[in-house]
Amino acid sequence: MISLTVTALVFGVIFLAELPDKTALASLMLGTRYRASYVFAGVAAAFAVHVALAIAAGSLLTLLPHRLLQAIVGAAFLLGAAVLLLKKDEGDEEIKAPAGQSFWKVSGAGFMLILVAEFGDLTQIMTANLAARYDDPLSVALGAVLGLWAVAALGIAGGRTLLRYVPLALITKVAALVMLALAGFSLYEAVTG
Repeated sequence: MISLTVTALVFGVIFLAELPDKTALASLMLGTRYRASYVFAGVAAAFAVHVALAIAAGSLLTLLPHRLLQAIVGAAFLLGAAVLLLKKDEGDEEIKAPAGQSFWKVSGAGFMLILVAEFGDLTQIMTANLAARYDDPLSVALGAVLGLWAVAALGIAGGRTLLRYVPLALITKVAALVMLALAGFSLYEAVTG
């Protein structure tokens, strides 16, 4: 059974963590050059593959003893928060886009761009951690994929407008604070059992 609470929590964490990521900007750039629905189809498929891999990894982590698992999850969330807080702004990277406007060329370019750029990315690691933390793979997968898809849709359809009203630094800080809270909770459970 899917837990709406877990799904909503995962959605929020992944959404906030993915907003300042370079793939949101990549989606924006592809969306300005090509048909939005074609770009979204490719990007959404790549994110679904990443979530499936992360859920599988997180499910393997649940085989560890509870205290050890909580310590690993807490440390990973601390690392994720540190990465968000300490990363330097990356310059605009040129995105190579397909020459034609066909569905397969555009969606294929979006798929490959996200598949390569997101492999081992912070949100993929966070999804694995959340799958291990909640031991509810369907709820975590649903929340993660919807969070990633929402960021991609925002990037494709209206990323420039969002960044005009909400500074990227604020989004990054909010995501880091959420991860710090999750790290604290996980480490508390690791210590207290």
